[in-house]
Amino acid sequence: MSGGVDSSAAAVVLRNQGHDVVGVTMRLWGGESDTGCCSVSDVDDARRVAQQIGIDHLVFNFSEEFNQRVVDPYVKSHVEGTTPNPCIECNRHLKFDKLIERGRELGFDAVATGHHARIVEQDGVKRVARGDDAAKDQSYVVHMLSEEDLEYVMFPVGNMQKSQVRELAAQAGLRTASKPDSQDVCFIGTTIGRAGFLEPRLTFNEADVFDTDGNKVGVVPAVELVTLGQRRGLGLGGGDIRYAVDVDVPGRRVVVGTEEQLYAPTSTVSSMSWPHQQDIALVTSTEVLVQGSAHGERHAARVEQQGDSFVLHWVRPNRRIAPGQTVVFYDSTDTMVLGGGIVTA
Repeated sequence: MSGGVDSSAAAVVLRNQGHDVVGVTMRLWGGESDTGCCSVSDVDDARRVAQQIGIDHLVFNFSEEFNQRVVDPYVKSHVEGTTPNPCIECNRHLKFDKLIERGRELGFDAVATGHHARIVEQDGVKRVARGDDAAKDQSYVVHMLSEEDLEYVMFPVGNMQKSQVRELAAQAGLRTASKPDSQDVCFIGTTIGRAGFLEPRLTFNEADVFDTDGNKVGVVPAVELVTLGQRRGLGLGGGDIRYAVDVDVPGRRVVVGTEEQLYAPTSTVSSMSWPHQQDIALVTSTEVLVQGSAHGERHAARVEQQGDSFVLHWVRPNRRIAPGQTVVFYDSTDTMVLGGGIVTA
């Protein structure tokens, strides 16, 4: 229970179905926070909701693991010049791996979350599928769940519209019924932002900015903060709109170009997650739909395996996805998750 309306409603659904429910809030970020699902007020909201619906509430302190698995890699990615996705890694290592491990240790029959995704059975195997509310679908962020995980995990609100979730919470009189959804990285406070968070944790370095003809056109004060596709903050002044089309953090060099120069025919992906190993053959033999962000558009691609990596051959040239970002493969109906990985090139 993160303190939001979705996990609150999930607890109500399970209680109403007759399950013996215990609410669990994970204490993850130990520093200051006024965003996401780690603030003191969120923990209090979860505790109060548990009281309202008459279930026990526990707090698991996973702050050390959170720092090791999410925060430290987030900082390291900026040093190496990749664009991290901390919410994906939090789901991978904390909200599922660690929580499932703790749930099994304590003898619980299942772990349920408030994610808008579904678990469906197809050809005798369980798969993650998109939630019924397309606007709130979160299958992208839970794509890493294994076949074994899917036997233990439940998504009680995955077949509900967000309006139904809020209505259920309101009918139960929950304090979270009208609470806004959290949108930001939980450890990046709104007052300091990404730069303020990173500044005491790494050294910012200036970088020269060049156009695609090799002409120096500007300087950025912190190359570690520049992302592929970035348009603002490149110190270019007026004139034509240009984007960061190449970012070399170790080389202290940024190249800018037109929007058309952001497009590429292929992307390379590694660090794969496959719910079922047989899906490798399926993905490499059929055209799949690929999603490159939590609520991004889907683009068709043919997938070629090259050792431990997979090359996505876009059916139509696609805007390049920054290395470090996650892509998820869906079947041709844009419903079932087939796998996912991290872009390397």
